[in-house]
Amino acid sequence: MAVMIAELVAKCLQAREMAYCPYSRFPVGAAILTSGGTIITGCNVENASYGLTVCAERTAIQRAVAEGHRSFTAIAVTCDIKDSFVGPCGACRQVLMEFGTEWDIYLTKPDGSYKKTSLRDLLPLAFTPAHLAKE
Repeated sequence: MAVMIAELVAKCLQAREMAYCPYSRFPVGAAILTSGGTIITGCNVENASYGLTVCAERTAIQRAVAEGHRSFTAIAVTCDIKDSFVGPCGACRQVLMEFGTEWDIYLTKPDGSYKKTSLRDLLPLAFTPAHLAKE
């Protein structure tokens, strides 16, 4: 599993290099690990109409879903902040929660060091698809 995490972290760092962020100059990369072992990457893509910007985590999720994946075990995310671990924004946390509560999250610094946490810890008392179940 350590080899898979190392690859996941490396892929999120590579994805960050592809970010399109001419306005914020804040590149973000993400790499999602599917239950089947596939790694799907994403980067942030900004827009002059700021509200249309898409975060790296959501880009990765959208790519994964478009490729037929629906079950995930982990995500690694990175930005260019060197002195602290930075987590996904609230919107991305909610989108990740759509696909399960049991994700491992690897908050990754530019040097490749990371801190493992969980989606449940990052988004406690989350609204989930289970709340929409009809009884």
